[in-house]
Amino acid sequence: MIWKSLFFILYFSQTIFCLNEIRWCTVSDKEKKKCDDMKATFAKAKIVPSLSCVEGTSPLNCISFVKDNKADAVTVSGILTYKAGRWYNLKPVVGEVYDQGAGTSYYAVAVVRKNSNITINSLKGTKSCHTGYEKTSGWNVPIGYLLDSGRMSAVGCDIPNGVSQFFSESCVPGAENVNASLCDLCKGNGSSVNQCGKDMYQDYNGAFRCLVDRGDVAFVKHSTVLDNSDGKSSDSWAKDILSSDYQLLCRDGTHAEVTEWKRCNLARVPANAVVVRSDMDGSLIYKMLHEGQQTQSSSFKMFDSAVYEGNNLLFRDATTELRLISNQTYQSWLGDEFLQAMIGIDCERDKLPKSLRWCSFSTEEIWKCGDMAIAFKNKSLSPPIQCVSAVSREDCMKLIQQKEADAVTLDGEDIYRAGKTYQLVPAAAESYENDVSDNYYAVAVVKKAPQDSFTFHELKGRKSCHSGYMQSSGWNIPIGLLTRKGLIRPEGCNIARAVSQFFSESCVPGANQKESSSKLCQLCKGDESGGSKCENNVKEQYYGDSGAFRCLTEKGDVAFVKHSTVFENSDGNNIKDGWAKDLKSSDFQLLCPNGARAEVTQYADCNWAQVPAHAVMVHPEMNIHTLFGLLDKAQEYYGRNKSSVFQMFDSSEYKKKDLIFKDSTDKIVPVNEKKSYEQLLGRNYIESIEGFQCTSSAAITPVNTALLLISNILLIKFCA
Repeated sequence: MIWKSLFFILYFSQTIFCLNEIRWCTVSDKEKKKCDDMKATFAKAKIVPSLSCVEGTSPLNCISFVKDNKADAVTVSGILTYKAGRWYNLKPVVGEVYDQGAGTSYYAVAVVRKNSNITINSLKGTKSCHTGYEKTSGWNVPIGYLLDSGRMSAVGCDIPNGVSQFFSESCVPGAENVNASLCDLCKGNGSSVNQCGKDMYQDYNGAFRCLVDRGDVAFVKHSTVLDNSDGKSSDSWAKDILSSDYQLLCRDGTHAEVTEWKRCNLARVPANAVVVRSDMDGSLIYKMLHEGQQTQSSSFKMFDSAVYEGNNLLFRDATTELRLISNQTYQSWLGDEFLQAMIGIDCERDKLPKSLRWCSFSTEEIWKCGDMAIAFKNKSLSPPIQCVSAVSREDCMKLIQQKEADAVTLDGEDIYRAGKTYQLVPAAAESYENDVSDNYYAVAVVKKAPQDSFTFHELKGRKSCHSGYMQSSGWNIPIGLLTRKGLIRPEGCNIARAVSQFFSESCVPGANQKESSSKLCQLCKGDESGGSKCENNVKEQYYGDSGAFRCLTEKGDVAFVKHSTVFENSDGNNIKDGWAKDLKSSDFQLLCPNGARAEVTQYADCNWAQVPAHAVMVHPEMNIHTLFGLLDKAQEYYGRNKSSVFQMFDSSEYKKKDLIFKDSTDKIVPVNEKKSYEQLLGRNYIESIEGFQCTSSAAITPVNTALLLISNILLIKFCA
C-alpha cells in the first residue's frame, strides 16, 4: 500500500514539476500561424518548458482537448472560463490585464431614460434592446442575472421564449432563428424588411440607438452611453444626445448616473484567462509566458495580431501584460455577480432530466401528485412530473441525496435537516401574502416601563407567557435561542426543567404533562371557572398568541408571540374581548436578542427569528432555475384563484391539508440569493433549532474518557 502511494506521488510530481512541453490549442489557421511564430521565438530565447501548437476547431473544442490531455492550455473568455471550470474541471492560471481605457475589460449595465420610473424589479412588460443574441453584455449577463435572481423564469430551458414572454417587445439581433418574436422591436438595415440578423440596432451603439428611438431599456457595456453622447459621436442619430438624460439600473432597485458604472452594474465582465487541467502547475505556464513577454522582438509581438490579418489571436490585442492568478478557481476569477449570471443562463435542453421526480410521503399526497403530473402534461410543461413514494420526509431527503428522487417541499426544521445532514439546497419557496399564520417573526413583547427596562440578558427570574408548548413562536424559537446563547443551561437534556428553573413563573399551555409542570403552569389561568388550567387548547385563557399576550397584560413580564399579536389586540382592533379593548400598542416594546429594546412596529429588525416559509429542496447538482421555471409557469394555470380542474394550493379534494404545498400558499417564489439552507433559514432560526439539540455532559462515557486520556498523553509525549 505504501509503495502504491509513493508511485502516485512520483507520478503527480512528474506531471507537475517535470513538464517539458506546453501544448497550446489554437482555433484557426491564423492563430496556428501566430502560435508557430511564438513557439520559434520562445525556442530561440531558450524558454522552458518549450511550446508546441495543437490545432482545434473552436474554443470549446480546445477546452475538450485540454480536458482529454490532447492539449495543455488555451486562452478563453469569461463565459468559457465558466464552462471550462464547471463542466470540464479546468482551472484558470494566467489572466490578461488591460488598460481600462481600452474598454476590453468592462461592466455590463442596463440603461434607461432619466425620467423613467423603471427599476431592475419592474422590467417585466418593458421594451428591451440587446446588443445581440448570446452576446455577453447584451444577453448572457442581463438574462442570466434576471433568471438567477428569479425575476424571470423559463420552462424547459427555453430561455428565448422566457425572454419573449417577459418583455413586451425586444430587439435581439441574431435571434431570428431561435424566436422570431425577439426581433419585433428591431428596425432592419435600412430596407423595409426587418432582417434582425443584420440590424442597425445590433452591437453596443445599435442597442443604445434602439433605446433612444423606441425602447425602454438597453443592455450594453458601461462606456456605450458616454461614447454616443455629448457630441462624441458623429452619427446623426446621436448628435443631440446628452449623457445626463440617461441613467443606469442598479441591482438594489435604485438608479445611478451613467458615470457611476463601477458601483451600479449588473456584473463586471472578467478578462480572458488561460485554462489548464486541475493537476497542472499554473506557475510553469506563467513563467513561460512571462519570460516570453520579456523577450518579444520587432518580428513577433504576443499582443498584436495585425501581421496575421486577424484580431485577438491567442491573446486579446488590448492586453498589456499577463498576471499569475493566485486563487486558481473559476469561481474566484469570475467573481460572484458574473458567476451567478452564468449559472442563470447555463441551461441546455439536452442536459434536462427526462422527468422531475417529486417525492411524496402519504397516500393522499401521491394522489395529488399524480393529478399534478397529468395537469402539467396537459399544458406541455417540462420536464414532466413523476411521483415517487416515500415513508417519511427524511426518507425523501435520503432519496434525493442518492439521486433517486429530485424534489420535496419541507418546513423550517426539515429544511435545516435536509441541508445540514443531506446537503440539499432550496430551489423555490412558498409565499403566503398577508397570511400571518404562515409568514411571521417570533418576538418577545414586554411592557413599556421606564422604571424596569430589563433586557434580553436580564430575563432570568422573570414571569414568562408562552403561546403553547412546542409551538414555534411561543416555545421552540425563544427557548432554543436562550439555550443556544447559554442563558438557559439544561442538564441531562431536560429543557423543560431548565426553563422552569430559569423563569420564576410561567404559563406554557400544554406543559402540564412535564415533570416540571408546576412552575411551567403556575402563571396559567384556566377557564372561567378555574378548571382546565394549562391545557393545550382554548379552554386555557392564556393559550395561543393572543392568550400569551393577555397573560403579559395581567400577570407576566414577557410574552413570546408572533409579531402581529400586539396589533391584533390593541388600538381598538379587539373590542369584543374586555381585556384588550383599552390596550394601546404604544404601551409595549420588543426585546431584541442584541440586548436592545425596540418599538413593536420594528419587528423586522428586532425579532428572535423569522419563521421561514416552506421551500422545495433539491440535490445541489440540480438546475434550480429549471424547477422554478416549471412551477412558476404551472401556477399561471393552476395557482391561487384559478378556475381549473387542478389546484396546486388546495388539498380539500383529497380530504387532507397541505399536500405537496401548504393550502395557504399564495404563489411559488424564487429563493433569490438564498441558495443554501443557512441563508434561507437565517442565523437566529438556526440557533433556535440547534439550541434544542441534546449536548448532555452525560454523553461522556468511560470509553470516551479513556480515549480522551490517551489522546492527552500522546499530545504531551509528542509535543514535549
